[in-house]
Amino acid sequence: MGQVIIRNLDDAVIANLKRMAARDGKSLEQFLREVLAERSNRPRESFLEFARGVSERSRPSDIDPTDLIREDRDR
Repeated sequence: MGQVIIRNLDDAVIANLKRMAARDGKSLEQFLREVLAERSNRPRESFLEFARGVSERSRPSDIDPTDLIREDRDR
């Protein structure tokens, strides 16, 4: 079996996915495995729409972390 690594997921997205998994009484890994398996069996266009949505929601921020650290330090 293969593995997939998804980088640069927004923390809020991860938190929501963890809550959804917990509601189903599953680990995040098992929950995502089932979601991806179910989605991949749908017609191609439906899966591509889902993938685009995930991509849009998980885009990295343009905020420079250095600015955030300085702002927090100066408070």
